[in-house]
Amino acid sequence: MGSASSLTRGQVARYAIGSLGTGGFATLPGLVLVYYLTDSLGVTALAAGAIVTAAKVWDVLIDPVIGGLSDRSYARTGTRRWFMVLGGVGLPLAFVLTFAVPASFGALPAALWVFVAFVLAATCFSLFQVPYIALPAELTDDYRERTRLLTWRVMVLTLAILLFGAGGPELRGMFPGDELLGYLVMAIVAGIVLGIGMLVSSTVAPRRPALPVAPGATIGTHYQDGIRVLRQSQPFRVLLLTFMLQGLATGLMLAAAQFVARWVLHDEGAVTPLFVALIAPALLMAPVWKLVADRIGKERAFRLASVVFLLATLVLMVMVWLPGWWILAPVALAGAAYAGMQTLPMAMLPDVIAHDRTTSGGENRSGVFSGVWTAGETTGMALGATVLSIVLAMTGYVESAAGVVVEQPEAAVAGIAVAFSALPAVLMVLSLVALSRYRLREHDIVGTTA
Repeated sequence: MGSASSLTRGQVARYAIGSLGTGGFATLPGLVLVYYLTDSLGVTALAAGAIVTAAKVWDVLIDPVIGGLSDRSYARTGTRRWFMVLGGVGLPLAFVLTFAVPASFGALPAALWVFVAFVLAATCFSLFQVPYIALPAELTDDYRERTRLLTWRVMVLTLAILLFGAGGPELRGMFPGDELLGYLVMAIVAGIVLGIGMLVSSTVAPRRPALPVAPGATIGTHYQDGIRVLRQSQPFRVLLLTFMLQGLATGLMLAAAQFVARWVLHDEGAVTPLFVALIAPALLMAPVWKLVADRIGKERAFRLASVVFLLATLVLMVMVWLPGWWILAPVALAGAAYAGMQTLPMAMLPDVIAHDRTTSGGENRSGVFSGVWTAGETTGMALGATVLSIVLAMTGYVESAAGVVVEQPEAAVAGIAVAFSALPAVLMVLSLVALSRYRLREHDIVGTTA
């Protein structure tokens, strides 16, 4: 079990910097990949959504297996570090390949190239992400230290979203005469930063005597273990469902942001101020949400953050009838809430794992929990791009190749606005209904880890 003593600043910093990798990879493809496929490679909106979704489905399928293998590796070697290193080396290479489609390729071979490269990138991401999420429950067993650890992680995460979400399109835009070269340069620079963050973070993975871990010899066993933790842990089921619904809401907004910039605000470069408006408040509010959680509890603070985000999406619905730069204000409100929506459930997850470790007789299933969690998180974020592609197809969005100017029908522009506001609002309401069933409190955690 992790130490109850305070984590050192070095441990907190090295763990948090891993979110340069996780936040960067979660942000940049979600922001530009569908747009890259539809507006630079000439792939249809439905096909682009299918490519991103299929790669994410693969990710979902392998996450529980990686979680089980991570637990076995932890039992055998005393550390999860080598999984993280493998992911940290492979992801940058696969990420660059994703945006390295030869200019001579037509829509079909380009789509196949992106699909294969992105599947490889998603696999490497899971190799890092699954053990990374398992670490907080093993670095400390202190209820509030976990909140501190995850607060700093989310601060780096929000910084990564700003860095990749605003900086990525800016790098791409430095090559207005050659969009494909712009995407490639963007991917190379982003890949270097991804790799640095992930490899540095891998050094914080503890090396210690093995905990009791149920052996698993087959792929089927790992899936069975995942189903078992879902069945046995009611707090985990509720927390995961809430996080998935909110991931779908934020993933939908992320995927729609580039389209909002071009077709609602009529300025492709507007994606940068949109991201600044979202992330600057999030960066400032992450420590505030920690204070709120310390005072009223993590689950109540999480509910409050979710309600604030819901209010922001309701205000954004006005953009369907009245588009304009005023949307930066509710986006900033959403950003303030987003910090809590990331910090608090991620701080609650190791509590759930610690509670399970005690109630299950000391068995360490951290990797299984993190594998299922990552699969759920990936599902939510991936479906955001899928839902957007369906909305675009239903409203008659016109795809184009690089350098070709097109006009969008009014229905398509309205659909983009709805995808950025009304649909996320509905998902946030559903997430609040799910969260109301979360029953684990601080005294339950402290009582089981004391």
